[in-house]
Parts: sequence; structure tokens; C-alpha cells
Amino acid sequence: MKKLGLHEIRKEYLDFFKEKDHLVASSFSLVPKNDKSLLLIGAGMAPLKPYFTGDATPPHNRMATCQKCIRTGDIENVGRTARHATFFEMLGNFSFGDYFKKEAVAWAWEFLTERMELKPEDLWVSVYLEDDEAYEIWNKDIGVPAEKIVRLGKEDNFWELEVGPSGPCSEIYIDRGLEYGCGHEDCKPGCDCDRFLEVWNLVFTQFDKDEQGVYHPLPNPNIDTGMGLERITCIMENVDTIFDIGAIRDILHKVEEISGYEYGSAYEKDVSVRLITDHTRAMTFLVSDGVIPGNEGRGYVLRRLIRRAARHGKLLGIEKGFLDQMAGVVIDSWSVEYKELKENEAQIKKVIRAEEEKFQETINQGIDILDEYIEEMKAAGSEVFGGDKAFKLYDTYGFPLELTLEILNEKGIKLDTDGFKANMEEQRQRARSAREGTDGGWGGKEEEELTKGFKSTFLGYDTTRAESVVLALFKEGERVIHLSEGEEGLVILKETPFYGEQGGQVGDKGKLLFEGGYAEVTDARPTKEGAILHIISVKEGQLKEDMKAEAAVDDELRDATRRNHSATHLLHKALKSVLGGHVNQAGSLVMPNRLRFDFTHFEAVSKEDLARIEAEVNHNLLRAMPVVTEVVTLKEAQEKGVIGLFEDKYGEVVRVVSMGDYSQELCGGTHVSNTGQIGLFKIVSEAGIAAGVRRIEALTGLNAFDYMNSLEKELEQLSHSMKTNRQSLKERAQVIMEELKEKEREIGRLKDKLSANIADEILSTAKEVEGVKVIVYTAPEMDMNSLRNLGDELKARLRSGVVVLATAIGEKVSLVAMATKDVTEKGIHAGNIVKAVAAATGGSGGGRPEMAQAGGKDVSKLKEAMDSVEGLVREQLKR
Repeated sequence: MKKLGLHEIRKEYLDFFKEKDHLVASSFSLVPKNDKSLLLIGAGMAPLKPYFTGDATPPHNRMATCQKCIRTGDIENVGRTARHATFFEMLGNFSFGDYFKKEAVAWAWEFLTERMELKPEDLWVSVYLEDDEAYEIWNKDIGVPAEKIVRLGKEDNFWELEVGPSGPCSEIYIDRGLEYGCGHEDCKPGCDCDRFLEVWNLVFTQFDKDEQGVYHPLPNPNIDTGMGLERITCIMENVDTIFDIGAIRDILHKVEEISGYEYGSAYEKDVSVRLITDHTRAMTFLVSDGVIPGNEGRGYVLRRLIRRAARHGKLLGIEKGFLDQMAGVVIDSWSVEYKELKENEAQIKKVIRAEEEKFQETINQGIDILDEYIEEMKAAGSEVFGGDKAFKLYDTYGFPLELTLEILNEKGIKLDTDGFKANMEEQRQRARSAREGTDGGWGGKEEEELTKGFKSTFLGYDTTRAESVVLALFKEGERVIHLSEGEEGLVILKETPFYGEQGGQVGDKGKLLFEGGYAEVTDARPTKEGAILHIISVKEGQLKEDMKAEAAVDDELRDATRRNHSATHLLHKALKSVLGGHVNQAGSLVMPNRLRFDFTHFEAVSKEDLARIEAEVNHNLLRAMPVVTEVVTLKEAQEKGVIGLFEDKYGEVVRVVSMGDYSQELCGGTHVSNTGQIGLFKIVSEAGIAAGVRRIEALTGLNAFDYMNSLEKELEQLSHSMKTNRQSLKERAQVIMEELKEKEREIGRLKDKLSANIADEILSTAKEVEGVKVIVYTAPEMDMNSLRNLGDELKARLRSGVVVLATAIGEKVSLVAMATKDVTEKGIHAGNIVKAVAAATGGSGGGRPEMAQAGGKDVSKLKEAMDSVEGLVREQLKR
């Protein structure tokens, strides 16, 4: 048997099948293309599915790949066992109507016994119990003894979907030896013990299963094989688990190096080491393939992996961010095959680092609160953690439910999941109620039914005025034969230059001119069947069905909208150029007066990057690039690499908008004919709108010019107010800020003196409670910093005892509690005292036994709350 590592085996496999006239394709992205049925690629054949179903023509009838895969179905077991993993690589060779069982079996055997030099006597095979053909090939052609060929049923050796391609399987096993077995004489593949390890699965896709469950022979049967790279590497390196493989062991060693923990010393810590090792590969490849952390879909998978790894780092005593360092090990090793890892290294580390830092804030606060809830639960004698508490952690503090579950499971505590779901449903109902009544007009199914069968021809790409005929009129959910002066309704025209709102671009406004009158068009929107609904208000005369009308779009508004729409394409490209290829459009709004563009990104865009983006867009305006639209097939657009949301549904024919050699996108909107017509581009805001989604708002043309003018005016007004000129405004502002800081410092010094002066008076109010001095004092209006300073002064001069101070400014209550070390040893806990006082005033807070602070909302309850302090101290001392 050869001594080969993971990267060497991958190369041997692909080279072997290249010699067998297979097209060796690079691994496809973990993000599926044109397949909404999959969240992430989890099998070698998944990206090739269109070739198996006949929806696409393969580039070659024989292919081989090493496909990166992600599976999270057993994520809770990752680390707890040595077998489970979220990321793995699947070696596969495929035939699309070319070779079949005989070749697939022969080449699998040749690769394992000759290239890998596995001993034939150590190998067993299984076949589907009715597949005599496969049995004969293994026995007669290959020479595998009959006693080493096992027939298994559908559950083990038949691959199928509900309907569609299906077929029997044949698996190759390696006998690991008696020491791994169950001891039974008839132990063989199919047994539940660990003696026989499945190495390779050959799927013979030879049937087409119909909805009645009938299997029809395929005229051109296919081959789909899969062999786990990590599993064959375990065999070749003669190790028991994937975590013992050399390449993966390097990742594990990095965990040891950073944590200072020696793997193998304690089971629970070993779990953490294995989990981090596994998750590191998964997160590195996901980010490289353009996934960014988020709260939904594949973004949520990535976020969960990063957060689980970060938390287990804390369990190993790693306090600082470390996962970007872990990713570096994967990049250095795996880039031998996946060159994009090195190309994307900076981006990969930046995304992981940003998410880990974000989570550190959440986890530190969340775990403290969770521990507090657990203590309360135990004190109440309960064995089940409340669903309302779990929901509060999730909803208020952003603490993931699965993390709460994981921690509770580690402590042997059950969660009231029904209670959590009930709280979640209540929140949904509240959100639903808040949305009710926001859609003022009629629409939906009612509108769909009324407008069924009508279609309009859109002329707006070439003109903004057109002669047309009224096909139908509607008012208040009913079809009518006319609309008179003063009435509002909907109109469908046979031909129209009005753009109906879609793709983020708002509908056109304008006029309908007809004999004896006119109507204002206030909006336009498309129907599912291809008509354009014009929302109108008749100003003069009477509009009737079959009447001729001239449709005139408001040119000024259309031109402004076109400028903004074309600018979004330039902005999209500039964002990718400056921030990275992971940026994708997540939504847009194109109006005459502004544009809004939502995009995927993991952190706020810096001012420097925003300036670079804005400059790049304006540079391309000045290039005055021609804007060309061509109509092509969807396949042609994809082959050209045109930007498009290919998970969305497009027709067979699409419009490709090209702006010089800079930008190409699929788009059905209206555009300028030259980028120079946009005039000027100005970003006015950038903000986050959801996890992993940012929003830029910008202006173009005259709107941008007006905005710049308004800024100029504000500068003039500000200069006048600060009694200087615009050139000296910055220096004048700095002088004023320094003066303010000095005055604040002086006020602080005066407050400290005041605190010291009243300290004697406050000390004289100290009372003894069970032999402990206690000061309870409500100070006149003070900020929290001054209140803490006063507390420090009193605590130092008291030497032994408890100090509880309060103050109120408006409706806001501030509280501070302090205790000397000697009294905390007697049971005093300042954090619990201040928490109880705050609760009595409708607030919250807490802290350490020696020092804590809190806030309240109800000033009217402050005296009563402070009067309770002596009782709280007495209660703590008696425990």
C-alpha cells in the first residue's frame, strides 16, 4: 500500500481518470448555480445534475471531479464523534450515456488495487440484491470471490428520488481487521460494527421512475460514483479518524498552539479541538465561495459555524479572536488544489475576523445572562429552562437559540422549546398586526382575475410617446366602460411607452391625451400576464374603452430615472471592484430623485472605501461609455459571465445592458445611451439594513448638483455662525472644541470638590445593620461618573461597609452600589442589591459583589426603593 497524503491522493485520482479520457473539471462552488432545491452543494454529482437529467449538454460524456461539499445535518455531533464532519471532498467519475457498469467497476478496482496498491484480499463489495449483472462483473470479470460479494436491499444499495433517474448501487469496502469487528462468524459488509469501511459507491443510473413507481429503463444509462477523499486518506495513512490525517492534523495542531491545550488530555476539550478543526475548513471555503455571515440561508450556516468555533475557543481558554489564524492554515495547505483560496486570503480572513469580533460582544453578555437565568431556575427548584428566557436571550440580546441549547445540553438541562416557539409566534403576530392596513388599494388575486387575458406591447425602450388604443378600464375592483372627469382608475393600453414598476425601477408618470380631454398617469405597474396597468386620474373629458389615446411619458422624470438606473449598474461594479467579488445586489429602488442600492457585505463600508467607490463611478461617467442593450438567450448570457441573480427565474430570452468594457448586467429597465449623460454621482448615505446586507443611497445629475449646492450653503451659514470664513472653519471648530473640553474638565474638578465636601455629611448618615455600616443616600442631579466618584470616596473613607447611592435627572434614575472586600466575604453582593433596587424603579442592572451600577425609569418609586436597602443587606447577611 502506498503512503500517500490527502493532496497526493486527490491528484492521483484525477490524473488516473484523465488517462481514461475523462474531462477533469475543477470543483464547482459550494453555492449552487441555477438550483433552488439546494442550499449548499453536499454531493459530488449535485452540480452535474442538469447533465444527468438532460436539461444541459455536458462538455464531455466522461467527467471527473474532486468536489468540495458541506453537510450540516449532523452538526451537533461534529466534534463529539471522530466521524462526523461538515466539510469534506468527494472524488467522483461520471458517465453521461457513455460507459456503464463494466468500465466503472473495472476502473474502480484498478485505481484501488494498482494505483493505491490496496491488497485485493482486503476488499469486499456489495451489490443490489437483484443486480445479477453487477454481481457477474465483480465475480467473473474482476475475480472477486463469491463469498466476498454481498447482496443488499434497497435501503443500502439502491439510489432513487421520488420520481426521475434511479438505479442500483455497488459499494467497495475495506476489511480493517478482526480487532474492529463484532466477533460474529458471519460478520461482513452490512453489519453495524466498524470492521468493514465503505470506500467507494458506484451508482448505476439505469431507470427513470414515474409517479406510479414504475421503473422504465433509460435508453442511455449513466454512471455516478463517489469516494470520500478524507476516508480513502485515512486508509492510505493507516489512521483511525479524519482528525488523524496529516493535512487535517496540521489544523488541529494550530488549535493546540493557540490554546496551549494538548489534544488527548480531556474528552470535553478534545470535542472543542475537533469542532474548531472541522469548522475552520468549512468556514474558509464558504467565505472563499462568496458566502457572508447572515441570518438566513447559507449565510446563517456560515454564521453558525463561525460562532460555534468561537465559543469552543473560549471553552479552551482562548480569549482573543483566533479563527482568521486558523483559516490561514487551511489556505496555505489546500491552495495547492484550490488556487482561489490564496487569491481570496485577505477577504476570507477579514470576513471571519469581523464575524468573530461581532460574536464576542454577543457571547460575553449572553453567557452572563444565561448563567444568571440558570441560577434563578435552580433557586426556584425547576429542572426545565423557560422558553420565555430563551426567547429573550435570542430576541433582545441576539444570543442564538442553538447556542442556548448547546450550553443547556452540556449542563444536562432541558429547554421548554414549546414555550420558545409560543413566544416566537406571538412576536410574528405582533409584526403581522403592525403591517395590517398598510396596502391602501385593491390588488392581489382580485386584480389578477380582472386583468386576466390582457397584454400590452411595451414601446418605452425606443420612445416616450405613442399612439394607442384603450383595451380596458377598471375602477374600485370592477371593469367599467368609461372613466369621467374627476374619477380615478386603471387603464390597459394596447401599446404603451410607460414603464411598469419592476426590477427596482419605479413606474413612469405622464399623461394620456384623448379626444375631448386628458388624464394624468400617476404610476404604472405590470401584470403577471404581460399587461401594463396605468394608474390614472381623469382631469378633463371622458375616457372610454376602444378609444384612441396618445400616451406621453414625463420626459424629465424618465430621464432622471434612467440616470439613476444606469448609475446603479456602475455602482454595483464599483462595489465589487473596491470591496470584493462577494458583493452581490440584494435589492434596489430607482426613482427620479434618488437611487437606493442594497448589497451583501459583512461590515460597514469605511469612509475611505466609500470615497474610492464614488470616485470610480464618477471616473466612468467621464469616460462617456456607450450603453448598449442586446437581446440574447439566457444560456449565452451565462456563458459570457454577465452579472445576474441567476437563482431568480428568467425567461429564455434576456436583455443584457453593457456599459463600455466596464459593466455587463441582465436588466429589463430603461437606461441612458451614454454614461456621460448621468452627469454627476454622489453617495449621501451608507448603512446596514439587515445582517450581512448594507444600503447605499445616492443622487445623480441635477439632484446631485442641487445637493452639493445645499452643502455649500450650509457651509456658508456655519462659517457665519462661527464668525469665520470657510477656509478657516476647520481650525475655528478645533479651537472651540478645545475650549469646551477645558470647561468640561473644570466642571469635573468642581464636581469632585463638591463630592468631597459633602462626603462628611453623608458619612454621618451611616447606619449599622447586623454589625455592618450601611450608607444609603440620594444625591441631587449628578451624572453617572460623578456618582461613581462619590461612591469611591465614601467607600474609601468608610473602610468597611456598604454604600448605595442614587440620583435622578428628569425621569432617568441612576444607581451605584459598592461594598468593601471584608463585607463581601460575609455574604454581601453589591450587584444583587442594586439589581433589586433598580427593579423597584422599573429598571435593571447588576454587577460584581464589590461594585455594581444600574438604571431605573420611575422616579416616583425611588424613595421606596432606597428605603429597602437596609432590608436587602440584612437578608444577605443572614444567609
